[in-house]
Amino acid sequence: MITQEDIEALHDEDMTFNEYQKTARSTAFYKDKVVYPALGLCGESGEVAEKIKKWLRDGTIDDKEVAKELGDVLWYIANLAEDLGYNLAEVAKMNMDKLRDRAKRNVLKGSGDNR
Repeated sequence: MITQEDIEALHDEDMTFNEYQKTARSTAFYKDKVVYPALGLCGESGEVAEKIKKWLRDGTIDDKEVAKELGDVLWYIANLAEDLGYNLAEVAKMNMDKLRDRAKRNVLKGSGDNR
């Protein structure tokens, strides 16, 4: 288990995806694997969308508050990935491989999961 001392020893700008995931996991206390982080991800994504909506309405945005919500989104992504048996570096690599393949086939634009 990662300790508070371990967390403080990490230099944020040098943290890897997998270091973040280990640290995030040490703060995860829930029973319903997969379900809890999936629902939390929906909720936190909604909070990001709310901040953007208010920007459209009011014409101003508090980017630090949006970044904080993005951190919550990242926490849920890290724990959902862990529950599914993936580390964040693997998830990031899979995503880049998918995007490179789409770019090579000239289908970055468009819709559909498997274009």
